Amino acid sequence: MDVRRRPSKGPRPAAMEQLPSSESAAPKASDALPLPLYLTNAVFFTLFFSVAYYMLLRWRDKIRNSMPLHVVTFSELAAIVSLIASFIYLLGFFGIDFVQSFIARASNEPWDLGDDVDDPRHRLLTCPPSIRDHLIPAVSSSEDEEIVEWVIKGTIPSYALEEKLGDCKRAARIRREALQRITGRSLLGLPLDGFDYDSILKQCCEMPVGYVQIPVGIAGPLLLDGFEYTVPMATTEGCLVASTNRGFKGIYASGGATSTIFRDGMTRAPVVRFPSAARACHLKFFLENPSNFQTLADEFNKSSNFARLQGVQCSVAGKNLYMRFSCSTGDAMGMNMVSKGVENVLKYLQRDYPDMDVIGISGNFCSDKKPAAINWIEGRGKSVVCEAIIKEEVVKKVFRTNVATLVELNMLKNLAGSAVAGALGGFNAHASNIVSAIFIATGQDPAQNVESSHCITMMEAVNDGKDLHISVTMPSIEVGTIGGGTQLASQSACLNLLGVKGASKGLPGSNSRLLATIVAGSVLAGELSLMAAIADGQLVKSHMKYNRSSKDVSKVAS
Repeated sequence: MDVRRRPSKGPRPAAMEQLPSSESAAPKASDALPLPLYLTNAVFFTLFFSVAYYMLLRWRDKIRNSMPLHVVTFSELAAIVSLIASFIYLLGFFGIDFVQSFIARASNEPWDLGDDVDDPRHRLLTCPPSIRDHLIPAVSSSEDEEIVEWVIKGTIPSYALEEKLGDCKRAARIRREALQRITGRSLLGLPLDGFDYDSILKQCCEMPVGYVQIPVGIAGPLLLDGFEYTVPMATTEGCLVASTNRGFKGIYASGGATSTIFRDGMTRAPVVRFPSAARACHLKFFLENPSNFQTLADEFNKSSNFARLQGVQCSVAGKNLYMRFSCSTGDAMGMNMVSKGVENVLKYLQRDYPDMDVIGISGNFCSDKKPAAINWIEGRGKSVVCEAIIKEEVVKKVFRTNVATLVELNMLKNLAGSAVAGALGGFNAHASNIVSAIFIATGQDPAQNVESSHCITMMEAVNDGKDLHISVTMPSIEVGTIGGGTQLASQSACLNLLGVKGASKGLPGSNSRLLATIVAGSVLAGELSLMAAIADGQLVKSHMKYNRSSKDVSKVAS
């Protein structure tokens, strides 16, 4: 099925008229005509009908006088030639829009994907600034300058530069310059140099024009399960690293935290359709029958040396069946791994269920990158609980509050308050803050922060009410130490700082599990520190001090 869509041909934006002549649309077929198009059309229309009328009169006279039709005079021969010529022109005129688009795109065929995105009429042009930015050229050679013009005109699609040039950084530089000229906006503050563009080709990012700088701070040491870790956090929010660091200090002074992983399995849930609900239920019973599990596992496990099927959970909705496959994935986050295993099982099932129509490899019963009760209840990725007992003197000296106040605040804010708000997995103060910062620093998928930040924070007074027991339970931390962004230089360095770089050679999956516990331990520290700041009334004061700036950073960068 062809899923490509053509953009609607709406009226041409007025902003397009402001583009320089060098950025105008490709030459039209009508440009080759000696007269304006409307005059040329009038001439050929008149010629066609006049000659046709003349020939009909001549043929009528010949028939009446019994003269052979194939004997023609010079005037009749000229009329026939004129008739044919005008007919050819008019035939081309009715297809002129096709002819123009064909000529304009003839040189693009090796890179054409079947969309009109390279036509200047369909370029993304927001309202241009009334005063265009001062642009500093990013290219210097005449050859690169020529390629920039080709990109602007649509002769070479921007997405094909890497393949065409064989130099990823040069492609990024040319694309960047073309973008600046098309939009009239400067990218001066967006760095280009100092990045390995070859490392992201066909893997992490398409059509790059630079990279965004995010500062990485360190917090620690985190004393977790008897080991110390210095945690990298990539963030632009002031106070976040400092607050987490204070939490680490309090945990360290109280003897450290402990963690447990009670579930480890990535999920993928295809949706299939049957002619009847009864057939859908028949497959559900087959998949959930323990005697069939090993057969399914054998098919599933063919996809990888590390993927091992753990179970299948099914849900029926009318004639549709949702099958949630769960499997271990070693040190990879595992989305691609589990998807390939699911494809193997679906092919196997279609032998016995030929009436099964596979609607999609993902039916959102997984559920990936969106809040869902299934992840909160059943878990996805690593399910971790982390706890610590914070001594009374530490609560008073480091966090400047007391145990009773923290317990009451946690109950009213994180539990009751979140329930009033109808929260789904959000029974915490700011777990996503810490999860996002560590995810970005270590090359995880930032979008999976949605379910990875599912967390319930519990606080309870222990030891006759003197000390504080705090725990965070996070059922769906989705992390990996190989694949994706983890192999980029900066992110790899952060993983190395934590001692979890790459795949574990001794025990497959141990590095990713350790990273998940570090994330949970960091969330524990962040929850403890923020709750103390709220209880002590220091939240606004600290943010006003550390999270506000009177400096114009854009001027500093330029």
